[in-house]
Amino acid sequence: MTDQPGDSPTARSPRDELAALGDEFFAARNAHDPFTATLSGTEGHAHEVPDPSRAAALRHREVLRGLGTRLAAVPLDALTGEDRITHRVLERLIANGIGEITHGLAEFSVSATIVAPQNSAFGALAMTAVDHEGTDAYLERLAGLPGYFDAALRRALDAAAEGRHPLRSGVDAAVTQLDTYLAGDPAEDQMLKPLRGRPEFERARTVVRDGVRPAVARYRAGLAQRLAADARPDSAAGVCHVPGGAEGYADAVARFTRPGLDPQEVHRIGLETVAALREEFAELGGKVLGITSPDAVLTALREDRSLRFGSAAELIALVDGALERARRASADWFRPYPIADCVTREIDPVEAETAPLAYYQPPGPGGLPGTHWINTLHPETRFTYEYEAIAFHESIPGHHFQIALAHTLHHLPRFRQRSTAALTAHVEGWGLYTERLADEMGLYSSDLSRFGMLSMDALRAVRLVVDTGLHHYGWSRERAMAYLRENTATQESNVRNEIDRYIAWPGQATAYMIGRRELVRHRERAQAALGARFDVREFHHELIGHGSLPLAVLDEVVTDWIAAR
Repeated sequence: MTDQPGDSPTARSPRDELAALGDEFFAARNAHDPFTATLSGTEGHAHEVPDPSRAAALRHREVLRGLGTRLAAVPLDALTGEDRITHRVLERLIANGIGEITHGLAEFSVSATIVAPQNSAFGALAMTAVDHEGTDAYLERLAGLPGYFDAALRRALDAAAEGRHPLRSGVDAAVTQLDTYLAGDPAEDQMLKPLRGRPEFERARTVVRDGVRPAVARYRAGLAQRLAADARPDSAAGVCHVPGGAEGYADAVARFTRPGLDPQEVHRIGLETVAALREEFAELGGKVLGITSPDAVLTALREDRSLRFGSAAELIALVDGALERARRASADWFRPYPIADCVTREIDPVEAETAPLAYYQPPGPGGLPGTHWINTLHPETRFTYEYEAIAFHESIPGHHFQIALAHTLHHLPRFRQRSTAALTAHVEGWGLYTERLADEMGLYSSDLSRFGMLSMDALRAVRLVVDTGLHHYGWSRERAMAYLRENTATQESNVRNEIDRYIAWPGQATAYMIGRRELVRHRERAQAALGARFDVREFHHELIGHGSLPLAVLDEVVTDWIAAR
């Protein structure tokens, strides 16, 4: 059936209405958050800047509610195959978006972490595909940044006026980061790098000098002079200390994992997983270090200076070598996917001081590869044994395989090809799953490097405990840092960065281990049901061959696959 001008949505078939809803959702989401569109590799939004005001968020919520009402009128039993999956995925994404805006936890989140307004802007500009999108688009986005920073400050001030105050240490970290940025040479501003050597460079420098940097200075001054004095102390780090925060956190945990999973259960799972990992540290410690006390093993890993990098180049070489081994071994574990390449790049020094150890950027428009961004700042503080596991998680066979493959699934609606950020448990669960899978694949270069697998596992298990500890049980920032120190081998600077990230992004950190547990459960039940008919390559395709999915939908997909075989 072909719609004619003037046809109402109710005149469409259920399948056509579902397709229209998916397109409208994708367009609305990208228009509301064009930075995320850029980071997901979606073209056509490189000239846009988000409106971070509360009014804009509420308008977007009304759009989502309207889409949700229309989706509810599309009968699920009238759909089959991927259309049924699309209905369920869209339903979850709409509900997640409504919940996030309703509770507004980001309104009072001020930090120097990856989700801070300044880092969202810096990151989106650094990752814009200028050659494909055009320099005019880049210049337009630059020109929009002053309004973006002014609106971000206004929203934080409005939240504080309602008693929803940011954390003082987060404000101080943001001010320090912004001071570092503003102290830099304007001619070497990081936002000018994509246009260096181009005719438009001088125009860009004028925009940055006269518009962007003054706006950043206003934002910095507003944080220091208008928010810092009444900000929360570290003893009240979690959102449970903020009006409406407890309800918002429960919603966040459900959004980032699955509906029905409450913070108490997440905390319990975390405690049990940490205890089991301490036994693994003792076992591997006895084999490699001649030490069987978990605490002694963690101390040795943390304090042995021979386990640190000598240079950034050494770190990059180790990562590139690990990824090359993964490329060669993947044929035995995965279908041959026609996906973009993945490259390694270093995180900008301004961002690196408070950035995570690494993160992934999907392939961009115009054939750009995926990017494994690694933090090489102060290499002498970074552990050699951790970065193989990190590389497998962020690129091959982790995020890059899953996300780059999703970009090629052209039989699916575009929102399903590029919904990675919104379905965290599946995406991060897959990344964590592949760290252990890499051990099965024989990718770790030594037993010592297998400590990285345990160290990263421990970090994700601890996240379950400290995230819920902070935001549900009311832990202090120092108590959370102490627990992370006691149960992982991570360096001190990363202890601070990790805890500050959990404070700034409530609930997100719970997705990794909860998601991985589900994937492992699916594999165990598939192997038990299929026996000799179990094909690990086909199983992995079911896990990542439908785009990112809510955990409940993934459960149905695997159940149907087992039944069909």
